[in-house]
Amino acid sequence: MTTTPPSTPTDIRAGDQAPGEVALLAIRDPLARPHPAADWRARLELLRRELASHARVVVAYSGGVDSSVLLAVAHEQLGSRALGVIGVSDSYASRELTLALEQAARIGARVETVTTGELADPVFASNPADRCYHCKRELFAQLARVAARERCDYVTDGTIADDLADYRPGRRAAAEREVRSPLAELGFSKADVRAVADALGLASAGKPASPCLASRIPYGTPITRANLSQVERGEALLRALGFDELRVRHHGDTARIEVPLDQLVRLAAPGVREQVVAGMKELGFRRITLDLEGLRSGNLNPVERA
Repeated sequence: MTTTPPSTPTDIRAGDQAPGEVALLAIRDPLARPHPAADWRARLELLRRELASHARVVVAYSGGVDSSVLLAVAHEQLGSRALGVIGVSDSYASRELTLALEQAARIGARVETVTTGELADPVFASNPADRCYHCKRELFAQLARVAARERCDYVTDGTIADDLADYRPGRRAAAEREVRSPLAELGFSKADVRAVADALGLASAGKPASPCLASRIPYGTPITRANLSQVERGEALLRALGFDELRVRHHGDTARIEVPLDQLVRLAAPGVREQVVAGMKELGFRRITLDLEGLRSGNLNPVERA
């Protein structure tokens, strides 16, 4: 795989680039958003120009709104020379795979899957605080092989500018493999991405975030196929009852359920509560709790962040 450097120097300021040249900034300070005056339409045009400047690209595609926008625009600009690759593992819910493949078919984009075996890695399975690094290292190694086969300029992922202020140990794995993050490099926020997804008619435009199943298991608790399956089936139960945004946090024989604050009353209502309790107990949980703080993405992350 050959890696194409940013199309402008890493310290470029707005207005310094040559006419028609896209300014892609190196990611340094997560709070310093590139192209601060640009709205989502301007950022979309920058993304189109950047992707069109390359012969072939591989997109790490999960079906989430960020990678979906990246794949859709790459396909728009490059056609069959853009390839989305989904890493399939025990941590990736089967529902997410189905939705990702259906959306890619509607886009018309080329997509393939690779099987990642992070559970075979005893370090990943032990669930350390840098778990995501070990997962992404395996994924990006697979994508590098695909990129070499496809003779691609580079591998891209759907990291956005907002992500850079969060606890993201997987970014180290991306740096090791020289994976590019065009959305982050061009300053896309989550609001920008959702606006683009809506404008492009993507099914994921309003899709709630759905991190990997392993993120529901507290650091230090071993990750197994059994507890991943419990989480997946528990969340499927809640979706069948009409809850779209949710997490089932796995604390041994206790399931801690998170839904948005405005849905707490509905989940605890007579009739619904009994179905949730019965269903969770069938999955092997002995205690079922409802988190009164509501849904908080990433709340199992370390408090102290490097």
